[in-house]
This record gives sequence, structure tokens and C-alpha cells, in this order.
Amino acid sequence: MARPQRFLGLISGTSADGIDAALVDFPSDEPGARPALAFARTYPWDPALRARLVALGQQDARLGLDEVGALDVAIGRAFADAALAALADSGIRPADVTAIGSHGQTLRHRPHGPTPFTLQLGCAATIAERCGITTVAGFRARDVAAGGHGAPLVPGLHAALLRDASESRAVLNLGGIANFTLLPARGAVRGFDTGPANGLMDAWCLRHRGEPFDRGGTFASAGRVDAALLARLLDEPWFALPPPKSTGRDQFHLGWVDGRLAGGEAPADVQATLLALTARTAADALRAAQPDTARVVACGGGVHNPRLMAALADALPGVVVESSAAHGLDPDAIEAMAFAWLARETLAGRPGNLPAVTGAAGPRILGAIHRA
Repeated sequence: MARPQRFLGLISGTSADGIDAALVDFPSDEPGARPALAFARTYPWDPALRARLVALGQQDARLGLDEVGALDVAIGRAFADAALAALADSGIRPADVTAIGSHGQTLRHRPHGPTPFTLQLGCAATIAERCGITTVAGFRARDVAAGGHGAPLVPGLHAALLRDASESRAVLNLGGIANFTLLPARGAVRGFDTGPANGLMDAWCLRHRGEPFDRGGTFASAGRVDAALLARLLDEPWFALPPPKSTGRDQFHLGWVDGRLAGGEAPADVQATLLALTARTAADALRAAQPDTARVVACGGGVHNPRLMAALADALPGVVVESSAAHGLDPDAIEAMAFAWLARETLAGRPGNLPAVTGAAGPRILGAIHRA
């Protein structure tokens, strides 16, 4: 007999702006059971730990082995605290949760070259021990080992929640990095990263305003797009690569921006230009990959930036650009929901990746299981 299940998903994205927790209910253990969000909240990082994570996301950051081990446990403890807080705040008992799916915090993503790897910290054994709940983690590594990019991994959930046979859609996740899931009315689901979303804007805002993000897009609104700077940013060879493709903060960081500044640019103009970069690269990628797209459903923190959403709509004339909230889906919870969904697939012995998205040699069961 089919039975209902409940999973808890945890993720901290490229921007490291908080730990997202989502409790997700499935009406049965069948593969096609539609998930429903029971509770979601974002829990803040300890400021010192977050500052360390942001610094380590830069290309030139270095860590000793002792630091790596200690940081892995510190992140695991922070994730466990977020999970326990979500359970307390929702009134759900740990015994009623089948498993936790933890993404961890990405510090390096190198899915190419002679020794491809992806590195997420957040000790899953620590999470399982502190929460008393089976924990699944390390989802990306198996896909990379199979020749894939290990990213994006959310398209499977996007397809389950938002695919519509009457129109071609695209789901745009606006986290630290932007990525698309392409949901054609007919044909295979595809997906790929398009480049920076909030990551560069957040870092620039923190540098010049001391604020972790550009609330409401007001900083960008105070400036104008610098066409010459935008052209230099767009000249980055990565943007011309065909899918499958993925990237992260270790590639698109403030050092990358600094190397393209002419000098003397007004900070607000740079912020406006970084916003334009996000909209332009996403729109160009969508036109190239799925020109018949009728609707873009946006999720992630970027949906709260009205200036960014307006820029996307301007860059995609004739395409509906809307928040996932228009479909009853919390834009801040979808990625955490995805890792609850992926944990469920792992425990069921089902593949969690889409090879057409990641470029892996085939479907793979993702993650390692740490039993309670």
C-alpha cells in the first residue's frame, strides 16, 4: 500500500545568504507523487561564519587541511541547527521525517579538466547525529564522476511541478548563479547555468554599501548601465560555451569584475551594469536554447528585486516573466524542496540526475546515506 512520506530539504546557495529549510510532504512513495510544501523558512548564518564562506568562494582563497575539517563540521552543525529550528517552528516531530536531504555549501566547483570535482562542505554525519534523522548528502559528486557537471540538479523537480503540455516554459532560478530548466511542450527537459545572478550584485553591494544585498534594487536604480563595461563583462568566454555548463562564485567573483573595470566607474553604475549582465546573459541563453518559450517562471532570491525582474521582461519581449508564486510555489523554497525530493529518490534507489541536463554518461543514484 502506498504511504505518505515527509522529507526535509536543506540548502545554502552560492550567495551563502542563509540556510533554506523546507519540509515536503509526498502523498505516497510512488515515483510520480506530487510534492507539497508543508513548511519553509530561511535561517541566518552566524555572521562570522558567513563572512568566511563568502571569502572562501573567491578564486584565490586557500585553506589548510585542519581548516577544511573544522569548517566541514561547523557547516554541518549550522545545517543541523537550521533543521532542528524548522522542526520546532513547524511543530513537526523528528520521528515524522523520513530523511533530510542536505546540499551543503559549495566551496569549489570544477567539473572539467583532468580531475573533475565538486566540493560541498557540511558534515552529513554531524547532521544525522544531532538531528537523529537519516541524512542524505553529497548529491553532486556522483554525477561529476559520471562525466557530468553535477548541476543543475533541480530540473527534475521543476518538471514535476511546472511542466505544461500546452506551452513551452522555462524555469529561471535566480540565486547567486542563474540557471534555466527548459520545459518544452514536447521533448526532453534540459537545463544549464547561464552565469551570475545575485552573487556579483550582492558582493558589490556589500563592498560599497555594507549591506548583504540590494534590497528592492534601489542601489542599481540609482545608477545607469555602463555600455562599455557591459561589453567587457559579456566578452567572458564562458558565456559562449554550449550546454551542458555550470559555474559558481569561484569563477564569477569580485576579482573577475575588478579586472574588467576601467577605473573611476561610479559604484551605482557598476551595480546597474551587473544587473544588466544577469538579465542579458539569461535572455541570450534562452533565445538560443528554446526560442519558442512562452513563459519564464522565476524563483530564488532574485524574484524580490523588481528592477531585475523588469530587466528580464524587457530583455524577453513577448515572453511572460513571472514569479513561481503565480503558480502557488514559494520562490524561496523550491531549491530546498528539490533536495528533499532528491533524498527521497536516493532512498528509493532511483536516479536523481537528468543526463540531458548535466551531461553525465547516464542516470545515476545520487548521494550518500547516513542512517540515523
